[in-house]
Amino acid sequence: MPEKWTGTLIGIMHNEKITYDDVAEKLGVSKAYVSMILNGSRKPNNIRKRFEEAVKLIIAERKNKER
Repeated sequence: MPEKWTGTLIGIMHNEKITYDDVAEKLGVSKAYVSMILNGSRKPNNIRKRFEEAVKLIIAERKNKER
């Protein structure tokens, strides 16, 4: 069962048009692994922090490109 934070993160990803591929590339993992984590089938240590930071970085990088 997915943890509550994954739903929140997926919502942010949707609103910001961030794909699983984007997160996978930022973290250096596969899209399948991102899916397993967000679906709750994998729960590695500190993954919430790593995912949230990756999404924040993607958002910041996109905003910088817009300038």
